[in-house]
Amino acid sequence: MPEATLVGKLLVANPRLTDPNFDRTVVLVLVHGEDGALGVVINRPSDTDVVEALPQWADRAVAPARMFLGGPVSHDSVICLARVPVPAALEARAGDDVWRSVSGDLGTLDLDTDSDRLDDTVTDLRIFVGYAGWSGGQLEEELIAGGWWVLDSLPDDPFTPEPLELWHRVLHRQGGELALVALYPPDLSVN
Repeated sequence: MPEATLVGKLLVANPRLTDPNFDRTVVLVLVHGEDGALGVVINRPSDTDVVEALPQWADRAVAPARMFLGGPVSHDSVICLARVPVPAALEARAGDDVWRSVSGDLGTLDLDTDSDRLDDTVTDLRIFVGYAGWSGGQLEEELIAGGWWVLDSLPDDPFTPEPLELWHRVLHRQGGELALVALYPPDLSVN
């Protein structure tokens, strides 16, 4: 049975998951409850640089400073993950409704905030177009069916400079059978 809340956890796609939207993805869960779940795929950078899409945030974006494909839902929405070491300092500068903690100093940042008011209150930032969403009970059904592994997130996972390697790295660091899964070829029929 899944944990009571998965907020701050990683959902790592089992290679047997047949949905191409989630092939070898790592999803950071931002919201989880009775009504459903929401997260962002943290290992799919797009070809669009942040400076092209949201130039006011480009100097705060961590490398690779690209927009990320957060998931198959609502490609007209944007979610920003940010590391805020001292939330009280950010709140004093920009207000108490601009950042919502997900886990520790990691949270979501309101991009309508004036980026010039943030100074050094935000140390890392990554922007996602779209998100992954599940209705109430849907994610739990996928977990029971074995579509995802629920794993702990390390602080640097959402901001890794090598996002395309994250699926392999997260599985490998688990050891045992999951470390072996990290070696699965993309197409088992050519093995």
